[in-house]
Amino acid sequence: MPDAPGSPLAVRDGGLVWHPYAPLDGPEPYAVEGASGVRLTLTAPDGERFEAVDAMASWWCAVHGYRNPVLDAAAHEQVDRFSHVMFGGLTHEPAVRLAERLTEMAPGPMAHVFFADSGSVSVEVALKLALQYQAALGRPNRQRFLTVRGGYHGDTFAAMSVCDPVDGMHSAFPGALARQVFAPRPPAARLVTTPTGEDHWETDRLALDAWAAEVRPLAQTHTDELAAVVVEPVLQGAGGMHVYHPDCLRVLREVADEHGLLLVVDEIATGFGRTGRLFASEWADVAPDVICVGKALTGGYLSLAAVLMTREVGDAITRSEFRALLHGPTFMANPLACAVANASVELVETTWKDHVPRVGRLLAEHLSAAAALPHVADVRTLGAVGVVQLTSPVDVTRVTRAALRRGVWVRPFRDLVYTMPPYVCTDDEVRVIAEGVVGAVAEVHA
Repeated sequence: MPDAPGSPLAVRDGGLVWHPYAPLDGPEPYAVEGASGVRLTLTAPDGERFEAVDAMASWWCAVHGYRNPVLDAAAHEQVDRFSHVMFGGLTHEPAVRLAERLTEMAPGPMAHVFFADSGSVSVEVALKLALQYQAALGRPNRQRFLTVRGGYHGDTFAAMSVCDPVDGMHSAFPGALARQVFAPRPPAARLVTTPTGEDHWETDRLALDAWAAEVRPLAQTHTDELAAVVVEPVLQGAGGMHVYHPDCLRVLREVADEHGLLLVVDEIATGFGRTGRLFASEWADVAPDVICVGKALTGGYLSLAAVLMTREVGDAITRSEFRALLHGPTFMANPLACAVANASVELVETTWKDHVPRVGRLLAEHLSAAAALPHVADVRTLGAVGVVQLTSPVDVTRVTRAALRRGVWVRPFRDLVYTMPPYVCTDDEVRVIAEGVVGAVAEVHA
């Protein structure tokens, strides 16, 4: 139970509210007193106050910052009309307009959109879609999925089953998760921009060839039971901020085609410009069959995700026994979320090419100092993503506080201190983020 009503918010929260991946008696959280632009006003459990640049973009979704006037206006305008109606038997302008936008901007010939509540749910829908697709083609025994080690696709049950089987949460739910087919994690790669501005991918080609030589026979062995390939394109996010070569995605596209599988790409974290392309799949010039998007879709204002698919996939479902995709959330295509998403997507389309390369260059420049620190294993960047990987697990509590003293909010995990900042950060704010990360690592992991 909370203490007296006048007690600090973090104290009232403790033991009452669950937080992500945290015990009820875990460290008290920082209280948010305000958020504007790219800055958070925080109060620590001990009462100390901080003004900090949000290097996390609220888990990668607040790409336009907080209290963005364009998104605020879209939300206010829609609230004045109606905030929600059921989507069963009804439709509305914000949903149709958003579906039109998404199919126009997506890589490949996307023709249909299914709106979901969250990223995890969009993955659930995509997996169900793949099973229905195979059944519609007369292959009902295709009930499993081929994916790669190191992936993360969400916390609901089907989504968990295609997350990494060791670093994920499989061991906590023995017998409850479907057993999928896991290929090795793709070998690491690095994107290098030449002095002339050209992008060049570097990787161990022998390792990449060896990886492909394992993936192809694995798919062949399980071909009669596989429905789809599921993968995060080019960047594995919560599985370790692991960057891999676009050729690996091309191999998976070929494998899918050879065995009659759908290629499902999880662009929830990588979509809308984050990696330096509007969609990360574009690094490989690969056209997926199904795309999941979320996070930056609404600029962090409301929870919304979408599943995009080709006309071939939609036609197969339409010809099937059920004729419908068997999913229907209460808040599907919430008008308020769709209205804000339309504003967010328009901002992304008009600004990401200016912002993301600039943020990426500055992160690469200012994070490079971390490479000289004694307990740093690697420093890497891709688009508006910057990662400092340590040789041992991060002291999360101390690094978080050390970064806050430098004016930066970070949320490290495993052996990573990383940033995926709002695209609208100024040059000075990006510098503050990078120097705050380097300084916090140097102080705590000296």
